[in-house]
Amino acid sequence: MKPFSLAFVLMVSSLSCFATDPQPVAPPPAPFGPVPTTRQLKWHEMEQYAFVHFTVNTFTDNEWGDGSEKESVFNPTAFDAGQIVRAAKVAELKGLILTAKHHDGFCLWPTKSTPHNISASPYKNGKGDIVREMADACKREGLKFGVYVSPWDRNHADYGGPGYVQAYHTQIRELLTGYGPIFEMWFDGANGGKGYYGGKGGSRTIDYNTYYGFKEIRVMIRRLQPDCIVWSGEYTEAGRMFWGDSRWGGSELGNVGDPCWNAMDSKVPPPANERAAEKMLSNGRRDGDLWCPAEGDVSIRSGWFWHESENGKVKSPEKLMEIYLSCVGRGANLILNMPPDRRGQLHENDVASLTGYGDHLRRTFAVNLAAGAKAQAGNTRSHNGAADPFYGPHRLLDADPWSAWVTDDAVHTPEVVLELADEKTFNLIRLREDIPLGQRVEGVAVDVWDEKAEGGAAWKEVAKARSVGACRLWRIPKTTAGRLRLRVTQSPVAPALSDFGLFMEPEFGAGK
Repeated sequence: MKPFSLAFVLMVSSLSCFATDPQPVAPPPAPFGPVPTTRQLKWHEMEQYAFVHFTVNTFTDNEWGDGSEKESVFNPTAFDAGQIVRAAKVAELKGLILTAKHHDGFCLWPTKSTPHNISASPYKNGKGDIVREMADACKREGLKFGVYVSPWDRNHADYGGPGYVQAYHTQIRELLTGYGPIFEMWFDGANGGKGYYGGKGGSRTIDYNTYYGFKEIRVMIRRLQPDCIVWSGEYTEAGRMFWGDSRWGGSELGNVGDPCWNAMDSKVPPPANERAAEKMLSNGRRDGDLWCPAEGDVSIRSGWFWHESENGKVKSPEKLMEIYLSCVGRGANLILNMPPDRRGQLHENDVASLTGYGDHLRRTFAVNLAAGAKAQAGNTRSHNGAADPFYGPHRLLDADPWSAWVTDDAVHTPEVVLELADEKTFNLIRLREDIPLGQRVEGVAVDVWDEKAEGGAAWKEVAKARSVGACRLWRIPKTTAGRLRLRVTQSPVAPALSDFGLFMEPEFGAGK
């Protein structure tokens, strides 16, 4: 007996086989292009999580410190990790990434790598550890915990030489071994330039891809925390680009490109032109050979750190929902920054917005109006001429986001008609691909049966897109229908679609 193929293992792992479900008879399709690892699939399922920018900048009213700040500057008067984490949880954020060290070089934990750390601050008389408190609060509230560790260090005297690289690797090792599971480690792209540098001053010219030792860092992360997502940290070796597990989404507005492809290419580095590079990162590469999905990042305020002058400029729940739709709704993950103030807590305006945003998400997705519909497909993957129910269109409507309706290999543009139990009114549509088999679809549309169409009842297109990926969301005008049609309009291979939903997004402030 031959061993199972990788494709079969991937499919079985992505489709739930309950006792009442049939076992697959037809073999699954071969994966198309790169596919996510187990850790990347878990990351996709999170959809959104928090950024927390907190360091000396909070107390100096700066966005970037130059490294000359005294440790005594950092002195939150009422730090409350629980308050911050609970606000993230209420906002439906599934994790939190803390700036353990920003470009100023100040470390929020008592590191052995540099004296420029929290143990030299007045906070808890030098006995404090913000990283510990945040990690513990996340654990209590059931959120995943991650860290941001800036490669650039404007304080360290050896920055630009081998001494700093050794210190930087020590910092990463301490964070990976001292604070429990780390779901993501974030490496910013800011790099080199002017700084304090231990009082030496001047400027440093740094090659991001070669100086920091990202190859060794990646090996360290894989060994110490194999489930940790590596953000960026790309490096070049023998003409090949090595990307992390996720990539920057191309802007700091939270949105990503449309279409948004999950792949990057090991043979094609980002263009030297900044705008072209941002576009490449925003859209990804359809023909890429590495699964490296986009992450949209944005702050709830204008700046990344808290500034008193921005207390009245917090993004509204309505704006946060727009960002969610243009990021998560295009198959990317969203990282939303919520900066603590000088107390070490989120300002009440930020909390109010996060609370409203979370309430809106919960009310929007509380009821899937497509549940209970009958689905009839023009084609279902078959074995010896008979459709295999394991891959049937009912998979679009079950509770498993990764169980899929799959067609025969030769059928690339199938349709499925969904008959609702009765007419429903909706304004939001959701569709997912079974991404363990790759990002396969290149065009898709949704139609409703319009009984009042001019010239007689007919199908009316209400949504379309080129890419789907982990999640595609369409906000459409309020529509009432009892019959819908899902069409794959373009795909190089048999599509594998795993989830279809209809929702009624309420008006903001309604139904509380």
